[in-house]
Amino acid sequence: MKKESKIYSILNEKCPVCHEGNAFISSEKYDLKKFHKMPIRCENCNHKFEIEGGFWQGAMYVSYALTVAISIATFVLTYLIYQETDAWVHIGLISLVSLILAPLNYRYSRMIWMNIFTSYNPNKAK
Repeated sequence: MKKESKIYSILNEKCPVCHEGNAFISSEKYDLKKFHKMPIRCENCNHKFEIEGGFWQGAMYVSYALTVAISIATFVLTYLIYQETDAWVHIGLISLVSLILAPLNYRYSRMIWMNIFTSYNPNKAK
């Protein structure tokens, strides 16, 4: 994967401008006390992550889309493996998988949202 790609920034949780600074304070995705904390600016290029007030509200739409995709995938996999199950089994599994993946969903939805509005600048990289 090329460092210049948006996929690199999203999957590695790096600054969308320089692709070097960390977008989250903690690299532990399941540290429930710190998984959501972000620095105000990139430690490498000084890019401000929250472009304007309310910027992260758009990430909720990305999060919703990711949750729908995860729910559909969970339903299809469950149906293919156990075709004779009640609806409650599907609902329970979808809820469980969504809950387990919630920290990842939160982080990746923010990374996707940031990368929509900013582009890689090789001049900002060290």
